[in-house]
Amino acid sequence: MAGDNTSSQNTKPNDTIDHSSPYYLHPSDYPRQVYVNEILNDNNYLDWFQEMENFLFAKNKIGFVDGTFEKPEKSHPNHMAWVRCDAMIKGWLSTTMEKGIRDSVKYAKTAQEI
Repeated sequence: MAGDNTSSQNTKPNDTIDHSSPYYLHPSDYPRQVYVNEILNDNNYLDWFQEMENFLFAKNKIGFVDGTFEKPEKSHPNHMAWVRCDAMIKGWLSTTMEKGIRDSVKYAKTAQEI
């Protein structure tokens, strides 16, 4: 009917995307992206660490690595969002390591363990 606002009844005002949330992943984020200039090897840890830390701060994900964002219980509404973000971070970290280092951390359960 004219003037009927059914489309506004189907929207949920609280379902907005919070880009500042640590659980937010941008559509262009994927695990195999390389975000640092050098691959971690036995000789460049401090340089690699500085770049990776800056990247994780910029992405609002450092809390997954330093333990600030603890894994919620399975029944918590943010559990799967936490797991998804942690998996992405594990991909970012392992992609930026040479094979020997990557092999030594590939069975880590969380980004913090890496």
